Amino acid sequence: MPAIVPTITTDKPEIYTTNLQEFSKFSKRIHIDASDGTLAPTQLLPLSQIQPVGEGITLDIHVMSARPSEHLADVLRIKPSLCIIHAEVDDNIQDLFAKLKAAGIKVGVALLKTTFPKHVQERIAMSDHVMIFAGELGSQGGALDSLQMEKVPLVRAIKQDLEIGWDGGVNLSNIRAVAHSGVDVINVGSAITNAPDKAAMYQSLLAESEKKGVLI
Repeated sequence: MPAIVPTITTDKPEIYTTNLQEFSKFSKRIHIDASDGTLAPTQLLPLSQIQPVGEGITLDIHVMSARPSEHLADVLRIKPSLCIIHAEVDDNIQDLFAKLKAAGIKVGVALLKTTFPKHVQERIAMSDHVMIFAGELGSQGGALDSLQMEKVPLVRAIKQDLEIGWDGGVNLSNIRAVAHSGVDVINVGSAITNAPDKAAMYQSLLAESEKKGVLI
């Protein structure tokens, strides 16, 4: 079944630190949203204020920027396991990916809701990970767009041996459907962040995602 990965989306250093500490107690993989305001309508905590995490934590960074190459130095300094940029940006992605891979960082592209996989198939083919985005860019708590699940087999047809992630709108009422769509990773934001007991919610999401059918 897919990995459930808690997501941090904030512009406040203290919330970032608190969430990182809390999430790392029950999940060894954490997703960080970073936005400079050039692609998403909001600005989030700058990558310059994010420090490398300790051993034992797998860090994914989603760089929401129209010019992700401008953030390369910070990504290399943080050295996440995976760096995701948007497939739609007008940047030298091939050069950026080469530098990230040379540093031992896996590379991925995110697909906006209006992006058809075939239109960016060259960028998908050079990626280790494709994130299907189904929420509201730069914020948490948006509604899940279930039609985005149709992209999963289309992405898999372009490149079989990549990791497919889902981001946007996941909660207890819909995680089972997402888990059975064929994705490998499910990023979860507000459902965990806003829960009174974040660890308990994570376990509930995990249990629900593992259910096989409609009733069990």
